[in-house]
Amino acid sequence: MTFLDLIGHLANFIAPALGMAVLLWGMPRLWPKAKAGRWTARRELGALCALGALVLLAGLVVFGRDGKMLTYTALVLAQGSLAWWVRRR
Repeated sequence: MTFLDLIGHLANFIAPALGMAVLLWGMPRLWPKAKAGRWTARRELGALCALGALVLLAGLVVFGRDGKMLTYTALVLAQGSLAWWVRRR
């Protein structure tokens, strides 16, 4: 495997976590009456991305392979819970 292949595999592994994080971070900003979060925008997005990557890595370790639906379900639940916790008051 070349270095570029490795980068491609890592990017594809992390893509669901990044995509979900950007959606959960960006969607509340489209509503004018949305409450501001507890954290800055950069910290919120970073935390969502980091949590998503950790969930995907845990799924890889537990199941021994990537792409299991249970891992993606855990990803959505974990990132959604964090986004809700950051936004509630």
